[in-house]
Amino acid sequence: QLVESGGASVQAGGSLRLSCAASGGPFETYVMAWIRQASGKEREFVAIISESGALMQYSDSVEDRFTVSRDNAKSTLYLQMDDLKPEDTARYSCAAAGTWATSFAKYTSWGQGTQVTVSS
Repeated sequence: QLVESGGASVQAGGSLRLSCAASGGPFETYVMAWIRQASGKEREFVAIISESGALMQYSDSVEDRFTVSRDNAKSTLYLQMDDLKPEDTARYSCAAAGTWATSFAKYTSWGQGTQVTVSS
């Protein structure tokens, strides 16, 4: 089970940290991802992190502003979001996959998501 938290409404230029608490499985064996979907738009990978946290990948739109991390001892995934922009407004979900993947279909566990709204 994956449960996100930390979403909020913020002004442009602000920061938020999202968390994704995992339970029910060996968190450290899963590749984790943050995925967002804005109203009326397709889902988008925001960031992917490997099982150990050593490898990370970001979408071009958030590179240098967002940082993904994980604490395997706490079974928790994080997304630090800085310099937020109105176009970052979306519902952010975390998801788990058994291997590194950039296909949504490979992610077998999903959280319900948390809403981030950025106003100008």
